[in-house]
Amino acid sequence: MVKIYNTLTRTKEEFKPIEEGKVRMYVCGPTVYNYIHIGNARPMIVFDTVRRYFLYKGYQVNYVSNFTDVDDKIIKESIEEGKSAQEVAEFYIAECKKDMEAMNIMPATKNPRATEEIGGMIDMIQTLIDKGDAYVVSDGTVYYKTRSFQGYGKLSHKNIDDLEGGHRDIKVTGDEKQDPLDFVLWKPKKEGEPSWPSPWCDGRPGWHIECSVMSKRYLGDTIDIHAGGEDLIFPHHENEIAQSEAANGVPFAHYWMHNGFLNIDNRKMSKSLGNFLLVREILKRYNADVLRFFMLSAQYRSPLNYSEDLMESAKSGLERIRTAGDRLKDLIAKATQMEMTEEEDELLDTTKEYVNEFEEAMDDDFNTADAIAAIFDLVKFANTKLDEESSGGILMAVFEKIEKLMGVLGLEFTVDRDEIDPQIQELIDKRQQARKEKNFALADQIRDELLSQGIELLDTREGVKWKRV
Repeated sequence: MVKIYNTLTRTKEEFKPIEEGKVRMYVCGPTVYNYIHIGNARPMIVFDTVRRYFLYKGYQVNYVSNFTDVDDKIIKESIEEGKSAQEVAEFYIAECKKDMEAMNIMPATKNPRATEEIGGMIDMIQTLIDKGDAYVVSDGTVYYKTRSFQGYGKLSHKNIDDLEGGHRDIKVTGDEKQDPLDFVLWKPKKEGEPSWPSPWCDGRPGWHIECSVMSKRYLGDTIDIHAGGEDLIFPHHENEIAQSEAANGVPFAHYWMHNGFLNIDNRKMSKSLGNFLLVREILKRYNADVLRFFMLSAQYRSPLNYSEDLMESAKSGLERIRTAGDRLKDLIAKATQMEMTEEEDELLDTTKEYVNEFEEAMDDDFNTADAIAAIFDLVKFANTKLDEESSGGILMAVFEKIEKLMGVLGLEFTVDRDEIDPQIQELIDKRQQARKEKNFALADQIRDELLSQGIELLDTREGVKWKRV
């Protein structure tokens, strides 16, 4: 039984899908005006893992995540680069997909783009106008009438009267907005900006209406899960609820999931602080799977702090698991007896408790930190209970268990090691000979020389292993 912490109710609730065995899930995607940063990466990794666990549990998942490809930031970037807004968006969407593939993010069922859904946005805005929930002012701007929606503030748990007090200074002379809290659904074009014709003026949509329309088109009026970063709760998701429920007349989403903030060395990430980290900058120093393992080492709702020390710790932890995988593969290749003995059958049965620990952690609001701990327990079992005397049957069974659980987290249990250079292999052989001759000073010297070249040697019961560092 999967339980989800629902931002709407501030409680963990049993997941009950709208349609048995199916999950309709919408995740707010990036605005594509630059390469994605580490803050973008967290919801991508977190909610991809949520999706993978639902698949593991046997659900069909319709997973929709958008690209906002028309926005003030994109227009600003297009002016600076001397390109069209479309060219800028196309380039960064392609680059975003490369980074997502590196992080082993499964392709979405659909990646709608805002510019391809303008017709649906115009239709929904017209519906809101017809229902009296939106209004047009003289320049063609369309505003949503926030106070027309009785439940406004229910997601962010903000009181609308408190919001009013905080916005009194917004209204300026000449502004035709009826209430400072009203927000834009459609805005008139400015010179040089992309625009589309509408019944009110040539212009473009406001940000909030985009997700309401794309979610409705590809998932339906009511969806199971709407997810995104904690920073989107207000006003973006609050406004989505207001306009969607007013237009469609039904609840928008049953469960709202939000990942916690990500800091850099205990400080908020910002360009002004000089700690604005792009994913591809990180990937120059670490493999993408290390970044993914780091992200999943904390419960997704908790704040997460990025630092070199924590990344190194994640790298070491992931390598411990993969070293166990390499060892199992070697033992399987050398196994002479494939059939499990009765004792091994009983021993294998004890590993069910580790799988149960993993599932209990994931069932409890996708607690990947505890799920990883269960994988480490299974790895410890493999390292201490299995050896050269074990049958191929139990070795393969344990290998497949760990591989399957790692797959739920979007991580490979083993990776193909690069072929080693002949000169490096020669040094390894030379060190082995030195050890046989008990010339440990020379053996240590060769080990240090190899380490300086990025090759770490591991002396195991099965012989010397190596890995790149």
